[in-house]
Amino acid sequence: MSEMYVKLSLLMFFEFAIWGAWCPVLAARLLGPLKMSGKQTGWIYAALPLASMISPPIAGYFADNVVDARWLLLGCHLIGAVLLFMAAKIEKFGPLFFVMLLYSLLFGASLPLVNTVMFRNLGDIDVTKIFIWAPVAWAAIGYVLTFSRNMKSKEGDGSDCLKLAALMSVIMIVVCAIQPPTVPEVSVSTVSLMDSFKDMSLVMFIVLSAAIAGMMQFYFLGTAQFMQDKGISSKYVPGAMALAQVTQAVATLFLLGLFFFSVPGPKWTLVIGAAAWLVLFGVYTFLPKSIMIVLAQPFHGFAYVFFIIAGQMFINEAVDPSLVASGQALIMWATNGIGLFLGTQLAGFVMDKNSVDGKFKWRGVFIVPFAIVLVGGILLIFGVQDPAKAKAVEPAESSVTIETVAGEGDGQKLEALSNQTQTPEVKTPEATAAEAKPAETAPAAEGEAKQ
Repeated sequence: MSEMYVKLSLLMFFEFAIWGAWCPVLAARLLGPLKMSGKQTGWIYAALPLASMISPPIAGYFADNVVDARWLLLGCHLIGAVLLFMAAKIEKFGPLFFVMLLYSLLFGASLPLVNTVMFRNLGDIDVTKIFIWAPVAWAAIGYVLTFSRNMKSKEGDGSDCLKLAALMSVIMIVVCAIQPPTVPEVSVSTVSLMDSFKDMSLVMFIVLSAAIAGMMQFYFLGTAQFMQDKGISSKYVPGAMALAQVTQAVATLFLLGLFFFSVPGPKWTLVIGAAAWLVLFGVYTFLPKSIMIVLAQPFHGFAYVFFIIAGQMFINEAVDPSLVASGQALIMWATNGIGLFLGTQLAGFVMDKNSVDGKFKWRGVFIVPFAIVLVGGILLIFGVQDPAKAKAVEPAESSVTIETVAGEGDGQKLEALSNQTQTPEVKTPEATAAEAKPAETAPAAEGEAKQ
């Protein structure tokens, strides 16, 4: 186990321990003790998506061009810890939304920065062995919170999740300080991120990533209260939801690399991820028994691995190596930004429409993400190509005959093989010399005609 592996693993672990401490269960505090509406809860959860439309591209630009990414990370978590402690004490919607928005601007920027530090310092380390610590952290912090709540004699107000996240942020400050230098790469390449949008397959991937990932907000906003309404005690909700992270850890370690880099490949890995969410929301909609709800939690873990994490790997394969931070910022902007923001607003609207006297008609809520993921998955199958396959198509569409000049002075020329199988004509040296002059112009003219 190398020192670099330990550093990058700690970075991934505490980034997701912070997020996992509050994200799955904060909605129960908002809808329960604080008596906020579904729409208000939606806006609190919209803070991170809204912020992710702003701060990741800025952070990506600075990490690619100006500042060492580890110092940007440290600053984000230093201020973030203070804001989380403040949020734990606020009970009114307006002030809480403002503080969570400020916090989300910082945390939203930190997500692509963590990936930037990781991808630029991997060396020969297996990337899946770093990503594994994200679900491990999410699951572990869920069980820590569950244990802490069970040690109390009565139900709390739910603010402990924010305090725990703040404590993890303090530890993260130290973790950021020990990371390897991750300065902007010097590159002579003139490639910009906008050049990537010439590939319509990539454009479709970005659009569908936003649409499908946005449906996660139905899971995060609804699951905790959904479980309690179906008879599962709030003490056991974090632990039950953490089953998704256990599954995520196993899938990341044993299946992600196998699926993504061999069979079925990048695109079909994404399709499997979307299908896992389809199963989850199908159970929520059509089989809403407490035992089935708990047993369905692992499908969220599969979906997160094969759609969200695989999507980050997909974009890393698709963009120029000098644009690692900007590429990660782009996928975070699409999924955590546009997708989750619109998903949050849709989830809040649908929950309010299906609420009567404070009680939710859950089937009417979860049928919406079920339908959207179904349509998105079908479009993913027919509209997206693997990055490697998209690049491999280009040479096949170029001129049949390729002329390569071996040296400017010697005039030697090599003819590439034609796409069509041809029987080579054997010529004597004398015949070759006699045809040398016309042969110099013919390939070039042929190439221009076929272009």
